[in-house]
Amino acid sequence: MSECGRFSGSSYKIVSLAEAKARVEAWRAEGKAIAYANGCFDLLHLGHVRTLEHARGQADALVVGINSDASARRLKGPDRPVVPEEERAGMVAALACVDLVVIFPEDSSLPVIDALRPEVWVKGGDYDAGTVNQQERAFVESYGGRVVLAGLVPGISSTDRISRIKDEPPAK
Repeated sequence: MSECGRFSGSSYKIVSLAEAKARVEAWRAEGKAIAYANGCFDLLHLGHVRTLEHARGQADALVVGINSDASARRLKGPDRPVVPEEERAGMVAALACVDLVVIFPEDSSLPVIDALRPEVWVKGGDYDAGTVNQQERAFVESYGGRVVLAGLVPGISSTDRISRIKDEPPAK
């Protein structure tokens, strides 16, 4: 099993943006590079885990930004998220490859990127150079950071799974 697939139950990894910034600054003082990945992470699945594994492989530490319930709702629709932000953050934080988790209320994670200035910003394989948030991409590149796209795990998405669950009759 991959390192990220092992759970390390750690609510101490869920921090405020100010705390994340302080820890990132301390890691940088030790010469460590920082990767950042973000998303809703609703119904955590193998595609999410593989993206986070890939992100962690790009640097010495990985910070994950998670959209708050309100921002996930604005981005994904009124029935989302299915899983509340505290639970989504807890599941992501429990992955061994994740060093910190920050919940952010904005629709864009630009404020988190601006505060942390990661050396690498990683997006999932469901994105390409044209579909990532262009403002975020341009900002990362403006200070010399890299934008990396993780590979796609075909046939896996939270949206598809939620649709399938809604369409199937309840188990008897």
